[in-house]
Amino acid sequence: MKIQIILFSIIGFLLLFASCGISKSLHHKPDISHYDTVKPIIKKQSKTVFISGNNSFLKNKQGLWELYVEGDPLQIGLTTGALTDSLLKNQEKIFFSKIEDIVPSKFKQNLLRNFLKWYNRKLYLNVTNEYQAEIYGISQYTSHNFNNIAPQYLRSLYLHGAHDIGHALQDLTLVGCSSFAAWGDKSENGNLILGRNFDFYVNDAFAENKVVAFINPKEGHAFMMVTWPGMIGAVSGMNKEGLTVTINAGKSKIPLIAKTPISILTREILQHSKNIDEAITIAKNRKVFVSESIMVGSAIDNKAILIEVSPEKMAVFEVSNSNQLICSNHFQSDAFKNDERNISQIVNSHSKYRYDRMQELFLENSKINSEIASKILRNTDGLQ
Repeated sequence: MKIQIILFSIIGFLLLFASCGISKSLHHKPDISHYDTVKPIIKKQSKTVFISGNNSFLKNKQGLWELYVEGDPLQIGLTTGALTDSLLKNQEKIFFSKIEDIVPSKFKQNLLRNFLKWYNRKLYLNVTNEYQAEIYGISQYTSHNFNNIAPQYLRSLYLHGAHDIGHALQDLTLVGCSSFAAWGDKSENGNLILGRNFDFYVNDAFAENKVVAFINPKEGHAFMMVTWPGMIGAVSGMNKEGLTVTINAGKSKIPLIAKTPISILTREILQHSKNIDEAITIAKNRKVFVSESIMVGSAIDNKAILIEVSPEKMAVFEVSNSNQLICSNHFQSDAFKNDERNISQIVNSHSKYRYDRMQELFLENSKINSEIASKILRNTDGLQ
């Protein structure tokens, strides 16, 4: 306990000297001068159906919320916030309650708030104005109950890097995603098919209100993604051109500063790419602060690849002489094969075990269709 107090005191002392470096980020706002600033009017048709012009938010027969929004970035944000209002506030409450459970001390919470301000001081420089404007729009509908943590917009911006920060600082074992793709002679009809388990868990309350969002932006491709209220980043999605993205966390070192959140990078790929080459170009132009495998599938190219990113480098992994691609939570490209953290991930985690099990299940099925893909994803048996 004494060591913890000393550690937090040192952090506080250092942050005091670093405060001059965060002032600009604390006062930054996106440029919304060329966007439509009119707040939407929401019509509540029932407890589970909300409408605003062409936009809608409703609960489908499977119990999932479906969101449709269109317009410029600010309008997409404002409409999303207005339609999801109560769920957005509830999701925020759930998230910050979890933080209070982890860090119950008010003194340590205050140090954590100051640390986040310092750590995220360059975040706004690594998120394009387009997505800042959308986050700003949503933030207008967030709760004022957490303004002691950060103002609405900054808080919403910070939350988009929460996955990356938690993944890097805690090296979370609760992240264990598995994904695969098949095409050509490995697919039943020759077309690309992908499967993915998003094995990420915070608590039951956090998982209750998942949203299937359909976004029709003024610029870029219309797309859909699975998300939560308040989040504009993509963890799983597909656009109208048949390009898909999913993410699998890798082994990261502790980064010194926040850069582009992975989910924002994948959102940009989803919205602004129609094929694999365009996806790679976008990834090359962004700096990230954690390691991640991004599986990109393309109907136009009729194949899938992995874009492997880390704070130091980026690589593209393509299978040779094969029409299948399997991914768990370690890198596969030559660029990372001698990386110490990646080797540690292969040796000390369950990533390689899950990878081998998926290979085994692929060998048992000569052709992959949607039913077989579902069975592979739901299989709970171990090797052999």
